[in-house]
Amino acid sequence: MSPSRRRIVTDGMTFGLWDSPRPPGADSPTVVLVHGIGMSHRYLSRLHAQLADLTRVVSVDLPGFAGLPKPSGNPDVLRMGRALAEVIATLGEERVIVVGHSMGVQWAAEAALHRPEQIQAVVAIGPVVDQRHRSLVAQARALAVDTLGETPLINLIVFSDYLRCGVRWYLKQARHMIEHPTEQRYRELAPPVLVIRGSDDPIAGREWCRRLRDAASTGRLVEVPGHHHGVQHSAPHAVAAAIVANTEGPWPPIVRSSAAQRRRGASSAY
Repeated sequence: MSPSRRRIVTDGMTFGLWDSPRPPGADSPTVVLVHGIGMSHRYLSRLHAQLADLTRVVSVDLPGFAGLPKPSGNPDVLRMGRALAEVIATLGEERVIVVGHSMGVQWAAEAALHRPEQIQAVVAIGPVVDQRHRSLVAQARALAVDTLGETPLINLIVFSDYLRCGVRWYLKQARHMIEHPTEQRYRELAPPVLVIRGSDDPIAGREWCRRLRDAASTGRLVEVPGHHHGVQHSAPHAVAAAIVANTEGPWPPIVRSSAAQRRRGASSAY
């Protein structure tokens, strides 16, 4: 079943929601997926589909991205994250796992800090900003390197979403991304944190991911061998399995994919 689509306006900002209902009989926590800078729900769609077999999944398009209206006032990570928390509150769920990718890990953390009673875990996939890339030039260089290892489909989604976002809005949000004290904010989180990265990700390095894991009160790092920054798209089964294995359920069994996918999507903890 295709996700239902709707928009929600909060704090003067328009969010898009793509909502797949919980399967009959399931009692798993709701998963909220949050894209990164310049992106949309589209590069989360494969992970969304994997998790939708197990529980309710909501992919969020943030204001100014995915063709949504750009809010006035150039909201920073704190304001956007708090608005995201209010959107999550409208879902009517008591147990939520918020999953962010890239800059989405910053918005996810702010949402969890704003509503710790509702969000039971935070998952940070390919988190930013690695201490090696704390400038716009360094970020652009790491992104360029990453494109060489991603599939043509991922690159097509990324660049078409960047075009919809626009250069001016991207740069405004990129400055907030660089300035955000991600490590400090993860240190303040009460819920457990799961960090996931592709082993070949040039944007979110292993040492940086270890630092973010260690900053959390309860943290774990899972690495998916042979994948890059878009691991949630190139290895959705492995990422979904890592979420299921490392967050509190109850979770139903996750259906295994083909042998080739299992070999390429195996993950390991660090």
